[in-house]
Amino acid sequence: MIEFVLDEADLVDVRFAVSPLSELTLSLRVLKDPARYPLHLPWARGIRDVDAEVLLALSTSRGWTPDFLSPRPLTPFTRIEDEFAALREISARAMRRDFRALFGSVPAVLRDRERVFGALETYWEVALAGHWDRVREVLEADIAHRGRETARHGLATMLGGISDRISFSGPAVEVRIAGVDRVVRAGGRGLTLVPSAFARRTAVPVDPAAPPLLIYAARGAGALWETGRRAGPAALAAVLGQVRADLLTALARPHSSTGLARLHGVTTSAVNQHLRALRDAGLLASQRHGRSVVYARTELGHALVSHSVERGSDAARRPLART
Repeated sequence: MIEFVLDEADLVDVRFAVSPLSELTLSLRVLKDPARYPLHLPWARGIRDVDAEVLLALSTSRGWTPDFLSPRPLTPFTRIEDEFAALREISARAMRRDFRALFGSVPAVLRDRERVFGALETYWEVALAGHWDRVREVLEADIAHRGRETARHGLATMLGGISDRISFSGPAVEVRIAGVDRVVRAGGRGLTLVPSAFARRTAVPVDPAAPPLLIYAARGAGALWETGRRAGPAALAAVLGQVRADLLTALARPHSSTGLARLHGVTTSAVNQHLRALRDAGLLASQRHGRSVVYARTELGHALVSHSVERGSDAARRPLART
């Protein structure tokens, strides 16, 4: 178990952030052992033309990776370009230190810095760049949900809701991770919480001196690679109208209004009108992130869709009704 001991300053500096580089790093676990990540198999099958020798060497059999590949992001809007630039500023000595901490020595295939950097950058372009908007929507919606939980029920309830491995008995956040047993005093550095679409459980830095960081599995990642969209059930359409039923059904995972408009082939303004009505009815929650507004079903919205699904039917896929 790891304990993050927080003082008063740290308690008001528990923040959420997104790291594209951390997502890249965690996704390497899927390449290493795809059978353990069946939800991501549709994505993994499409990966071609990457330096698999380097990528597979970057993680242990348990999926642990060097700390320099999981930097502490400062905002929910971190860009991969900035993280790659910072990665290239890391000294060879620091990289060797992290490799030795993880593997006991520096694997031969990882001794060429340029090959490592090139493998990671190519992998991003091939495997993740085209999907990043979708992944980011899931992560931002998770952050919005955790923020609402904190406001309504407090920090302890929010942390407990992230995972049954996490508990908060002030002043310590306790995280049960097999093979890890240490106490980390935040000492004014705060605690950064990073949702991930590729994490199955929770992850922390290998180095006990690293800034307090906790990576956890994001809500909604299970539907990340679903393709197509289903028409709203007839029972739901009878109450909401077909357009709003279709939108509510499409929000099995979080989407931005722009993403929904693109998915359904209509204008963003047309979609926004219906999304606002569903939100005002308590069926959706929205959160602004930069220029985007991300929508996610509330518990009421999930319940309404669940109870209105027609038994034994396979709803036809078709374009969103136009109004």
